[in-house]
Amino acid sequence: MAPRKTIWTDSTVATISHIALIVWVVIICAPLLWVLMSSFKTTAQIFQSPFTLPTTFNFDNYVSAWTTASIGSYFVNTVIVVGCALVIVMLLGSMCAYYLARYEFRGSKFIYYLMLAGLTFPVFLAVVPLFQTLRGFGLLNTFPGLIITYVAFALPFTVFFLFAFFKTLPQEVAEAAMIDGAGPWRIFFTIMLPMAKPGIASVAIFNFLGLWNQFLLPIALNTNSANYVLSQGMASFASQAGYAVNFGSLFAAVVITVLPVLVTYIIFQRQLQGSVSSGLLK
Repeated sequence: MAPRKTIWTDSTVATISHIALIVWVVIICAPLLWVLMSSFKTTAQIFQSPFTLPTTFNFDNYVSAWTTASIGSYFVNTVIVVGCALVIVMLLGSMCAYYLARYEFRGSKFIYYLMLAGLTFPVFLAVVPLFQTLRGFGLLNTFPGLIITYVAFALPFTVFFLFAFFKTLPQEVAEAAMIDGAGPWRIFFTIMLPMAKPGIASVAIFNFLGLWNQFLLPIALNTNSANYVLSQGMASFASQAGYAVNFGSLFAAVVITVLPVLVTYIIFQRQLQGSVSSGLLK
C-alpha cells in the first residue's frame, strides 16, 4: 500500500509561519519587557518577585542612573561621537559612491574593490595598529580619534550600498543640468543626492545602529573615563558596583541605552523597508 502524501496547503504554511513568528517575537520581546519592568523596581523587589509587575512606576532608578552612574554624560558623549561620525561618513560615502558610479577613470575599479575588501576586514585585527596610529597622532582617548575610526569602518559599507543607487540614476538629468550651466558640485548636491534619498536614508539608519552599539573600538581606543560612550559606561557601571550593584538603576541604564535605537527603528522602519526593496530591485 502506497504511503499517503501530505499536501501542504497555503493555510497550513501560513499557520505554521505565524506560530513561528509569534514564538520568535516572544523570545525577543520578553527580555526587553522584563528589563523595562525591573527598571521601576528596587533591588529587593527584583529578587523577591522578578516576574511581577511593579507596584508603582517610580522613576528614581532613572534619575540615579542618569546622575549618580553618569549615564547622562555617557549619553551626551555617544550622541556627539555618533552624530559627528554619521554626518561625516554619509557625506564622504555618498560623494565617493557617486563619483565611482558615474565616472570612469584609471583605477576606479581598483578603488571600488578596495572598498569592498574593507567589508571583509575583521575589526579586532585592526585594534593594535589603530591604537599605535592614534597614539602617534595624539588622538588616543579623544573624541576626534574615535570619530575618525568610526568613519573609517563605516565608509566601505556606505560606498558599497550607495554605489548601486547612483549607478541606476538617469544620466540624462545630470546632462541636462550640465547644459544649463550647473557645475559638478551643484549637480551632485541639488539633483543627484535628492534622487538617491531612499538609499541615503537606509544607509544612515544602518550606520546609526552599528555606531551606537559599537563596543570594541571604544574599549580599545578610549580609556579616558571622561570620554566614555554608553557601551563603556554600561560595562563600567556593572563592573564597579561589584556585589552591591543597584539592579534597578542598572536596568534603567539599559533602557536608556536601548531606547534611542528602538525609537529610531520604529520611526524609520517603513523608510528602511522601502529603500532596501528599491535597492534590491535596482
